[in-house]
Amino acid sequence: MSTITRHSARYAFDVVAAAVGLILLSPLLVLIALAIKLDDGEAVFYSQARVGKDFRLFKLVKFRSMAPGADRSSLLTAPADSRLTRVGRFLRKYKLDELPQLFNVMKGEMQLVGPRPEVERYVYLFRADYSVLLQEPPGITDPASISYRNEEERFHAEQIEEQYISQILPDKLRISLEYQKQRNFFSDIRIVLETLFPRRARSISGTFMRKIPEGAKSATEGLTARNARHQGRESSS
Repeated sequence: MSTITRHSARYAFDVVAAAVGLILLSPLLVLIALAIKLDDGEAVFYSQARVGKDFRLFKLVKFRSMAPGADRSSLLTAPADSRLTRVGRFLRKYKLDELPQLFNVMKGEMQLVGPRPEVERYVYLFRADYSVLLQEPPGITDPASISYRNEEERFHAEQIEEQYISQILPDKLRISLEYQKQRNFFSDIRIVLETLFPRRARSISGTFMRKIPEGAKSATEGLTARNARHQGRESSS
């Protein structure tokens, strides 16, 4: 199967799966929307510019889980973040805030399985890695997302962004790059199942964390070092 045919088949499957998911989940989506509205009376949805395929920006959509304007203070979620609403904590715990991204999949801006879309600030710090990953649309889930399912619990409260840039994001990119080399339709299905049923599905995300070729690891480590030097120059200027 040619690359174009494979990508077309994957896109068609993603769109059909997203449409079916939205139909089946529509009662749940309505209940979540009502809960958010009744909680504080503010907007149900939250949208943010993220970098998509070929570095094109698009609006990622989520159920709002934080107080309005919370992203002005920080783009990352701290452990026990006070900006989370009561309903938002529940949605984040079970990843229900991500469900509206099925609309992004329907529009072709995202796919079911792929590296999570990031904001411009972090993408351009790791442009070399993203130039490979963003040859396709970003996704709702992938092995890196599963490995960092509870990412906020790994943060140290006073060093969140520093820790994210120097440790967490490089590792997520490393996992995503390795998966992209080996992915196929059946591995994507397994990733979706593991995302939906984390305690029952056979874990494959750990495979990509453990079995990283030395060449790929060295390249990522070198990029991280260059980014650290670049940040040092920016902060001193």
